[in-house]
Amino acid sequence: MLAARLHAVGDLRVASEHDPGVPPPGWSELAVTSVGICGSDLHWFADGGIGENRIEHPVVPGHEFAAVSMTGPYAGRRVAVDPAIPCGTCEMCRSGHHNLCPTVQFAGHGTVDGALRERLYWPDHLLHPLPDKLSDDAGALLEPLGVAIHAVGLGHVRLGSEVAVIGAGPVGILAVQVARRSGARRVFVVEPLEHRRSAAVRAGADNAWAPEHAVSEVHQATRGRGVDVAIEMAGTDDAITTAVAAVRPGGRVALGGIPSEDRSSFPAAAARRKGLTFAMVRRMNDTYPRAIALATGAIDLDALVTQRYPLDEAAKAFRAAGERTGVKVVVAVSRS
Repeated sequence: MLAARLHAVGDLRVASEHDPGVPPPGWSELAVTSVGICGSDLHWFADGGIGENRIEHPVVPGHEFAAVSMTGPYAGRRVAVDPAIPCGTCEMCRSGHHNLCPTVQFAGHGTVDGALRERLYWPDHLLHPLPDKLSDDAGALLEPLGVAIHAVGLGHVRLGSEVAVIGAGPVGILAVQVARRSGARRVFVVEPLEHRRSAAVRAGADNAWAPEHAVSEVHQATRGRGVDVAIEMAGTDDAITTAVAAVRPGGRVALGGIPSEDRSSFPAAAARRKGLTFAMVRRMNDTYPRAIALATGAIDLDALVTQRYPLDEAAKAFRAAGERTGVKVVVAVSRS
């Protein structure tokens, strides 16, 4: 089978590898169809890791993916795949916070090979059958939709809330749509790239502004009050600063962006005077059923895809994603 393996910073090689073999009990063999390239994948590609986790040996990236199940309970069916394998027995898992499992195995991160390969096996209970209405690409993008659902939940978006989303990459644009469907009265977007601002407005944002104008525009739009919730999805200190400035006293800031360096900072005096609550977004938590329901009704995931590459051009796909000339880059591994 073909696989794209990351050997070092910027060194992604596609080569023939051995098939994964026979899956263990409770796992299914999958034929991967579609893989989305995430911002966290780009950190591995461009920075060599995330936080304290670095490339220890060549690893196959890719955690946003759909596949056809070749064996197991869903044999012959298309599935979306939850990329996180929690232990299931620790305190966090037993209390329902599977995304906080300290020993979670995650596709394409650390020592766990991900989805940029033609075949792999994965636990049966993490497979979610895809409705006929959803494409393979949409099945892969259920994962970032799940992150957006989790972030909006942590932001406590309520009926009538006013929300600012800082960063209009794929998860930011999805957060706009999820916030709308969670009852937000107005959703504003802050994004430096014009084409992504336009995409956010098409997705339902009331206004989208460049960072240099955003805070004054938000306060003008809210008559000086500020928004109830800011959802940060850019991964920079400037984005956090904008979030702090845009939110009202007593509001919430959900931090979902991943910085290149393992440290973030924010204006402490302003945050303290406002009595802000910060929530850290750690991936998602059992959101696939909700994501599938939204994607089959209210949210068009295919509309996010602006560039597609075959598996043998995976390195080109990563470079294109890093240039941010579109919105979402997808690698088509095979077609169902």
